[in-house]
Amino acid sequence: MAHSVPASERLRVLSTFDAYRDETIQHLGRRRAFVGADITSELDWNTPQEWRPAHLAKGARAEKGILLVHGLGDSPWSFHDIGPELARQGFLVRTVLLPGHGTHPNDLLHVTADEWRRIVTEQAEAMQRDVLKLHLGGFSTGANLVVEYAYANMAVAGLLLFSPGFKSVPFDWLAPAVAAVRPWIVRPEDDRSRHNEVRYLVVPTNGFAQYYYTSRSVRKLLTYSPYKKPVLMVIAEHDSVLDTNYLLRAFERSFTHPASRLIWYGKPPRNGSAGRVLSRDDNLPHLRISQFSHMSMLFSSDNSLYGKNGILKLCLNGQGVEATKRCKDGETVWYSDWGYKEKGKIHARLTFNPYFDWQARMIASVLGVSD
Repeated sequence: MAHSVPASERLRVLSTFDAYRDETIQHLGRRRAFVGADITSELDWNTPQEWRPAHLAKGARAEKGILLVHGLGDSPWSFHDIGPELARQGFLVRTVLLPGHGTHPNDLLHVTADEWRRIVTEQAEAMQRDVLKLHLGGFSTGANLVVEYAYANMAVAGLLLFSPGFKSVPFDWLAPAVAAVRPWIVRPEDDRSRHNEVRYLVVPTNGFAQYYYTSRSVRKLLTYSPYKKPVLMVIAEHDSVLDTNYLLRAFERSFTHPASRLIWYGKPPRNGSAGRVLSRDDNLPHLRISQFSHMSMLFSSDNSLYGKNGILKLCLNGQGVEATKRCKDGETVWYSDWGYKEKGKIHARLTFNPYFDWQARMIASVLGVSD
């Protein structure tokens, strides 16, 4: 079993992406508790990646770049499909691995939000030296971190935000107090139930506490002043983690650039601005999809791990022990966010986006705008 990371073993922050990636590979090799037989692939999936436009020679400065930051408990795999698509759109694309991730959930027991911020700052500055125009993107907690950085750095040209964790379900403010007295809300029975090949399945309460600090910071920024660069925000109406009504209001109030758009997977919101809020139905019976999930917009239907025929199925989905076992035993499942139940159906987590290609065109439309 892995334990908390001693100070001498924590990942050093390095100034260039290549040096940072090499150091991360060594760090994962020392600390990761591998769960699959293919250690080489598992190591690669959790390692920061770079995708380059086809026309860009090695060492040449790109016209535009985007740094992508994953969420709490996740890994660079979150952008496995989005990264190559952005490179086809002409971006130099890089991902990071936030401290405490990619190894074992115990490594989040003592991590701080400032350590996450330091990685984002270091690699944003490294990318800015390699591109003429810097963009940032993030998923969930990662979206909070890039919004913080963008407010402090006017050189950022625009943002791409997936399920941004600006405000979660009620009582998130209790996380810091709970973390001080109870390291885990639920302690898994064995190491193998703690994480899969590309994400943690459980997170210690300190992880939630550090997420809360980032969300509180972003809410203050959004309240203080609008963000005037182009933003594409993508959320699912039935997200079980986030307060989606708050996110809709925050978009309308705080992301004021005329090119900014919100993609809303669900029924069209009554309070959404015509033209700025783009809705797509999230109930697709022909695909056995009951509703979209917190993570579903990130992956194409063809993703090798999370797609329609992917090898990783998230059966632990708030369905109860019997339904979870039937899912794992290979019965036909429907797809939803955490906790959704419907009589006569077993629901696994939706981990792919049937609108992925349309969504990619919307990204190109918003991030292609010159400020």
